[in-house]
Amino acid sequence: MAVGNASNKVAVSTDGISWTSAPSKTAQTQYDAIYPSGLNSFISVGDNGTIEASVSGTSGASWVSLNSPTTNRLYAITYDSGNDLYVVVGDSGTILTSSNATSWTSRTSGTTVRLYDVAYGNGKFVVVGRDGTILTSSDGTTWTSQTSGITSYIRSVTYSNSHSLFVAVGSYGRILTSSDGITWTSQISVTNNYLRAIF
Repeated sequence: MAVGNASNKVAVSTDGISWTSAPSKTAQTQYDAIYPSGLNSFISVGDNGTIEASVSGTSGASWVSLNSPTTNRLYAITYDSGNDLYVVVGDSGTILTSSNATSWTSRTSGTTVRLYDVAYGNGKFVVVGRDGTILTSSDGTTWTSQTSGITSYIRSVTYSNSHSLFVAVGSYGRILTSSDGITWTSQISVTNNYLRAIF
């Protein structure tokens, strides 16, 4: 599935080759989506606090809006299957959590900067954002600020199970790595361009 900011902002495919447009429930731009194991539904997040879910069994062709406690733009969503916990991040330090993808709770992040991405690994959620912001939490409720060593944007973060490593990227070609989400090391990059995503 792909999400974006066109009038039919959801595109779905079963093979990655043939794609079909599927209107979402709202007119809001969507920035991220996941397909949690066992849910049989996509969950997407976007502008004005929008959280949507595809109707079970429709493969993303039909959507419903979910109640959201914020109107801030939401940039990213992740899921910890072990603890059955969803975490969403966005503008103005917004962090939302849910155990069922239906009822959402606002959490205190301790920051007001834009939070761009969230990843889960090694028993920990890691959130990244503007001004070199990195936050960590083991339960999605209590968040701790970590030292990134940089002051520029950190745009994306992922966790590699095979390498037991968090990797984050951002502006000026920045690449950071951490085994625990707490201590971060800058790596040599081959570019000064803005790195927007890592998977």
